[in-house]
Amino acid sequence: MQPQYQEIEVKFYIADLAALEQRVQMLGGALLQKRVHEINLRFDTAEGDLKREKKVLRLRQDTASRLTFKGPDGDKGGVRAREEIEFTVSDFASARAFLEALGYRVAMTYEKFRTVYELDGMEISLDELPYGRFVEIEGKDPQKIQEMSERLGLNWEARLPHGYNAMFDHLRERWGFNFVDLLFENFEGLTVTAADLNAKAADQVVTGE
Repeated sequence: MQPQYQEIEVKFYIADLAALEQRVQMLGGALLQKRVHEINLRFDTAEGDLKREKKVLRLRQDTASRLTFKGPDGDKGGVRAREEIEFTVSDFASARAFLEALGYRVAMTYEKFRTVYELDGMEISLDELPYGRFVEIEGKDPQKIQEMSERLGLNWEARLPHGYNAMFDHLRERWGFNFVDLLFENFEGLTVTAADLNAKAADQVVTGE
């Protein structure tokens, strides 16, 4: 796997996202992307081959249109690592039509709000999903990612072993949802706790400066 096509990251469930953002700013984080709404289309074959092989083919619309492939993930120094190839495309609708012409179909749609900071060569993404608030720390060195999580006052042992869609699958199975899209409107009136996601709030254990 070529280094430029590798994603190395860790995710945490967060109880107070606003307080965490203030901490990022206090540590000198530079705003890379203001809060933006994302729409993501996840593609698969009719038989679900990509999901079965733990691969992702995604078309995203945020500040630009981006086409992404992700390979199966694995553990690297306590963080999640996987092959990731991503590039921008000029037209979201045409990219969707292109993938559908190749035989892929939209298996699910999911959305979130994301704010991105840069701090010491790492990207810190503050994510708001229909079922909770999270932070993602992405960098090149697992040890530095762990050190950054500690600087942010996060409990390293509370890191999440799975991605957002896997947590949604868990919720769908546990609660018997009859919808397949991870949309804010589908969660209106529902209260999802960290325990419902088999998670715990990493910012409830503060290590201090």
